Amino acid sequence: MRALLLILALVSSPLAAQSYPSRPIRFIVGFTPGGGVDINARLLAARMSELLGQQVIVENKPGAGTNIANEYVAKSAPDGYTLLFNSSALAINLALYRNPPYALRDFAPVSIFTESVNLLVVSAALPARSLQELIALARERPGTLNYSSAGSGASQHLAGELFKLRTGTSIVHVPYKGSAPALTALIAGEVQLSFSNTVAILQHVRSGRLRALAVAGAKRTELLPEVPTMKEAGVEGVEVPLWFGLLAPAATPREVVGILANGVSRAARDPDLRRKLVEQGADPVGNSPEEFERQLRDEVARWIEVVKVSGAKAD
Repeated sequence: MRALLLILALVSSPLAAQSYPSRPIRFIVGFTPGGGVDINARLLAARMSELLGQQVIVENKPGAGTNIANEYVAKSAPDGYTLLFNSSALAINLALYRNPPYALRDFAPVSIFTESVNLLVVSAALPARSLQELIALARERPGTLNYSSAGSGASQHLAGELFKLRTGTSIVHVPYKGSAPALTALIAGEVQLSFSNTVAILQHVRSGRLRALAVAGAKRTELLPEVPTMKEAGVEGVEVPLWFGLLAPAATPREVVGILANGVSRAARDPDLRRKLVEQGADPVGNSPEEFERQLRDEVARWIEVVKVSGAKAD
């Protein structure tokens, strides 16, 4: 079946490119509204609607650690009208789940729209005011602190497991159905800590509802320059880079993928949109399909090693 779809896509490729797009396009997002992936998807969709002359609709299909959305797009018609907008969670899932209902070969990477970083944040009610104080508290009360994630396989999940491994702490993973409910639970005090991207948590840190203790990346973020990196705070090996990108079903005509990639690149270079993204802690990218594909393959290989070392499992 996949071979037939590929043959049909290649035969109709020039014609498809000439008329594409001729109807609305859907961005399928495997998270609930309000989280970092959803916010980025909606910003890109609005600009792509203008650039392509067709409405781009964001459709949320949360559940199963984004596997529902991933499988849905992987098995959709490769015509450029049903696309996946996801994050590093896709690479993590391909490493974390033993038999996911899709494979890397089922996707045609289009372009990475933005990159961001994950920060370790805690509820303002938690007495820990530094990373070392949090570690001491977790060791003093093993198994009593909880951390939230957008679901098993999300970047927050792997970040949390890596943090536990590197610090020798026992903290309970509590998966939610999306970034927004995971964040809401943290603000409400249902859980004590979480790893979340700058886009989603910046306003809550600035308002004092959350406290940022460390950046899970190689460098500090300009939006919260006072927050140290994990390494600076005394914990090595907890770096969880985060990207937000667009993918199509594997047999999508190359010309259509090119049109979409060009649209993402133009959107990432748009001065007004760039300003909005940077203000929210996202760095615009807009790379080529080839660059995205190489990065995705490298990340899957790296996460396979992380899963082995950390012992992380899909709940």
